[in-house]
Amino acid sequence: MSPIEIGLISVAAIVVLIYLGVYIPIALGAVSFVSIWLMRDNFDLAMNLLKIAVSDSVMEYTFATVPLFTFMGLVVSKAGLGGDVYEVMSTGFRKVKGGIGMATVGANAVFAAVTGSSIASASVFSKVSVPQMLALDYNPRFAVGVVAGSSVLGMIIPPSAMLIIYSFVAEQSVGDMFLAGVVPGLLLAFAYIGTIWAMGRLTPGFVGGRPASDFEPMTWGEVAAKTLPIIALIVIVLGGIYTGWMTPVEAGAAGSLVGLIIAILRRRMTLKVFWDALLETGHITAAILFLITAASIYSRMLGLAGVPNQLGDILATNQAGFVQIMIFYVILMLFLGTLLDTASIILIVVPLFLPLIEPLGLSLVWFGIVTVVGAEIGLLTPPLGISCFVIKATLDDDRITLKDVFLGALPFAAVMLVVLILLIRFPALSLAILN
Repeated sequence: MSPIEIGLISVAAIVVLIYLGVYIPIALGAVSFVSIWLMRDNFDLAMNLLKIAVSDSVMEYTFATVPLFTFMGLVVSKAGLGGDVYEVMSTGFRKVKGGIGMATVGANAVFAAVTGSSIASASVFSKVSVPQMLALDYNPRFAVGVVAGSSVLGMIIPPSAMLIIYSFVAEQSVGDMFLAGVVPGLLLAFAYIGTIWAMGRLTPGFVGGRPASDFEPMTWGEVAAKTLPIIALIVIVLGGIYTGWMTPVEAGAAGSLVGLIIAILRRRMTLKVFWDALLETGHITAAILFLITAASIYSRMLGLAGVPNQLGDILATNQAGFVQIMIFYVILMLFLGTLLDTASIILIVVPLFLPLIEPLGLSLVWFGIVTVVGAEIGLLTPPLGISCFVIKATLDDDRITLKDVFLGALPFAAVMLVVLILLIRFPALSLAILN
């Protein structure tokens, strides 16, 4: 077989293996290693490329952001800041139809700015928001749909593990990717709130809900006590990166320290909780860096096989322009989103399309935001829909089925698609802070 045939078969094999349940880095690394061996008929070359993949990827200074931001997110979650922000938001939106849903979106957006994890958001707000909405007679499908939809903000609003992974694959600055994610993340949050407002008026039966009879407004002192800690963290992390006072690594370290101090002052940090946070940080970091290493050898395999060039030639032969390429790219991501998780999609498709995007003179930072938003839609769509599965498992409520979670999330997946189209049509939305 020719190198291009081996390369194409390897891409298909990786997708099949991941779908069958093989651990993503194993599928990427093993298939890429064997493919290089077959293409060059040289075992030593494959081994040398594997060594280079390790030394050129996870040993880079930039990837110190992974454990630092992971630890910060875990500490903030254990300190209960997510629940505090939700209480403040729910107070502000209480009198609006669907207001608790809007509060969930707003709290998720703030919580995402210090955790960067959609799974953490889905878990926290399933426990905090859904029970309260059910108690106020909200439609169960709406309640879980809001949590599922807004949980994806954790992968778009920085700090985000997916933006870090993309920055490695596309060789872009982590700081630039973080800053580029702010406006699209806020745009999506406001789009969600607007959608809930519209549903409350056009489809009140789907939303449901009633005013709380025992509602007592918060004093300004209570609001400040519950919001200032998380606002301080956001200012330190994103403000430090934006002003240039700190690199992303330094911002992650500062955020971790401040988050730890907040947790101690709130008496939420015991030695056991601290140790558990360290262990979980180690597990998550190892998994992400293993992914990055596997992605590195996968990119080299594609380059040796000439798959990106072949794909470019096919599109050039068919005279495909920017619009056609982006339509094909989005459809491919939506399809893969029904089968694979976000990290897998980024690692598989980005190396294929970067050689097509660069010659068009398009910003790779913008392309990264489009990629992450497009891939994140898969978190809400069956059969995989990781956020939906997390919500169902966290609730452990027989009254709410997995089907309810998916159907509730469907309107929010549609909103994501509309926002994705806007981001593609107006790249300035992603690059506003950078310019």
